[in-house]
Amino acid sequence: MEKASSRYKGIFPVLSVVLLIIVLLSIRYGAVSITLEDMVSAFQKHLSGEQGLNLTERIFMEIRLPRAILCIFVGASLAVGGALLQALFRNPIVEPGLVGTSCGAAFGAALYFALGATFNFNVGEYTLPLAACLGAICSTALVFFLSQSKQTGKSSVVTLLLVGIAINALFLSGVGFLSYIARDPQARSIIFWNLGTLSGANWPAVIIVGISTITCLVISLRYAKHLNALMIGEEEAQFIGVNLKSLKWKILLINVIMVAVATAFVGVISFVGLIVPHLLRILKGSDNRFLILNSAVLGGVLLCLADLLSRMLLRPAELPIGIVTSVVGVPIFIILLRKKNYFF
Repeated sequence: MEKASSRYKGIFPVLSVVLLIIVLLSIRYGAVSITLEDMVSAFQKHLSGEQGLNLTERIFMEIRLPRAILCIFVGASLAVGGALLQALFRNPIVEPGLVGTSCGAAFGAALYFALGATFNFNVGEYTLPLAACLGAICSTALVFFLSQSKQTGKSSVVTLLLVGIAINALFLSGVGFLSYIARDPQARSIIFWNLGTLSGANWPAVIIVGISTITCLVISLRYAKHLNALMIGEEEAQFIGVNLKSLKWKILLINVIMVAVATAFVGVISFVGLIVPHLLRILKGSDNRFLILNSAVLGGVLLCLADLLSRMLLRPAELPIGIVTSVVGVPIFIILLRKKNYFF
């Protein structure tokens, strides 16, 4: 354990440095290039209360910086959510999208785009995130309710995944139907949102997602030892004092809150929660005390890198970030699946 711990301790500072470099590159490059001098000048003027920001300084403070920080928080939320679910169910293919969270959020957002004006559902700029968050919570709750056995009240991994696939198909059908009946602008909004985008990043979104991510991350680290005990088996974990029912619902609640809030602001982004824990397990370590924390940093690294690519490949146009994560994530995941003996 000490050897594994020292290895993970060396990984965290390296990932942190890589994250800082990727964030600076993400802020630096885009349709408008921003120099380091512009960044420093913008900070100095902001701290002194000076109002005369030039164009590049305003782009930095109002667009690039909140976008980069939001990217870190969203990537951390998705990656940690995947790590928690994989540890809880002891299955390497479980991730937030498979339990209905992402598709539920997509359905909630599509419902708002298509019918929000009809039902006069509007609470300002938070209407879309609220609709998506409610959809994510409802769909995830439905998956776990339907997957529970009537006799034991428990849900097996296989049943959970099968029910999750069915609910995902149901909600995706709902999204397709709403796209069909919506007018052209609303239909395009539904499609674009379902592909994931960080173009709407702002400071209020950063604050909300940041509070959710940091709070859930700190709480999840408290249960890392319980998840480690679960790796040796449910009966053994219960024997050493782990309350499996309580642990299950606490981890699920943490995951739903963290992933639902992140997805609500940026749309559906796939593969981050599936790939990041696997990349860390290649290092031959599954200690959740370090895996959860490093997943948060590596998730931020990968999503910031994907965001940079999405803005650079078709500059000055922007690709939906979900396309980039899928194109990059699929081959990586296939390569990981072909490797043997590193799953738990």
